[in-house]
Amino acid sequence: MQTFGQQSDPITLVISEVVEPNRIDEYEAWTKGINHAAQQFEGFIGVDVIRPRDHQYPEYVLIVKFDNYEHCKDWLTSSVYHNWMLKSKEFIAKRSQQHLPSGLELWFTLPKSSSLTSPPQPAYYKQVIVGVITVYPLILLAKLVVNPFLQGLPDLLGLFISVIFVSALLTYPVMPYLTQILSFWLYPSTSKRPRR
Repeated sequence: MQTFGQQSDPITLVISEVVEPNRIDEYEAWTKGINHAAQQFEGFIGVDVIRPRDHQYPEYVLIVKFDNYEHCKDWLTSSVYHNWMLKSKEFIAKRSQQHLPSGLELWFTLPKSSSLTSPPQPAYYKQVIVGVITVYPLILLAKLVVNPFLQGLPDLLGLFISVIFVSALLTYPVMPYLTQILSFWLYPSTSKRPRR
C-alpha cells in the first residue's frame, strides 16, 4: 500500500465492487455488517455507499474515511476486515480499491488501472482550472434554472439550495465526464500507458 502526505493526514479508501445481480440483498446486508465493524476501529470517520444506477451492472462504490493512514492500515490488516472480505467472495464478481488523500479528489475520475493504488493527483493549478471551468457555468445554470423558484425565500436558504444543485451536478455527471475527457492533461503519465 501507499501513503499520501504525512501519516497524520486523513485518508480515504474508495472501494468499487461489482455485485452478482441475484445477490444484491445479501450484499446490502454485508455492507451494513462491515460498516458497523469498521466503526469499532480507532480513527474511523465515516462511510458512504453509492448505489448503482444500472441494475444490469450493479457496481457499488464504498467510500471509507479514517483520520490517518496508520488507523486505516490497522483496519485493512485486521482479522475482522479479512473475515468480512472472505464472506463477500460469493456475491462480489469484481473489486478494486484506491487510497486517496483528503480534499476534493472525489470529484476527479481516476484513470482505470490494474494497480490498487491511485496515480498521483493532478497538479494543484490543473485542479483549480478544472474547478473554475465547471463551477462557473454551473452557477450560471443555477441562476437560470433554480433562482426563479427561490423568489421569496431567505437569501441564505436560496443560496443553500443553489449550492446543492451545483454540487449534485458537479459530482455527477459533470466532473467525472470532464475529467475523463481531460485525462490526457490531468494524468499525463497514466494516459501514456498502453491500454489493454
